[in-house]
Amino acid sequence: MTAPNGPGFGEDTRSVGEIVGDISKDLSAMVRSELELAKVEAKQELTKAGKGAGMFGGAALSGYFALLFLSLFVMYLLDNVINVEWAALIITVVWAIAAGALAAIGRKKMQEVNPALETTQKSLKEDVQWAKNQKR
Repeated sequence: MTAPNGPGFGEDTRSVGEIVGDISKDLSAMVRSELELAKVEAKQELTKAGKGAGMFGGAALSGYFALLFLSLFVMYLLDNVINVEWAALIITVVWAIAAGALAAIGRKKMQEVNPALETTQKSLKEDVQWAKNQKR
């Protein structure tokens, strides 16, 4: 028993040009959708990062003022033992050492950042597999 011929039964009545045109349209649509996915995913991640950065900024400003006044307090306590100028210099050196250590740790942490867009990468791999299957 043979399968009937005709549209919808395994026989493609399109010309080679039409097939190439359809593949071109499909590929173009796929690339556009991948770019849109990447933009949406990146925007979501940047929004989250922006909110977190804003909170860190506020915390940093508050911490700055707390440390400023704590440093002034310690400086005036040291003024009872040594001249205020030397006390100010000691506090400055302590903060310079702390800044250097924090900068080194921050640099190390920034080197560990991986801004991979995992959903987009997965989708692109699926698209590559789809394109390979179209050649068969």
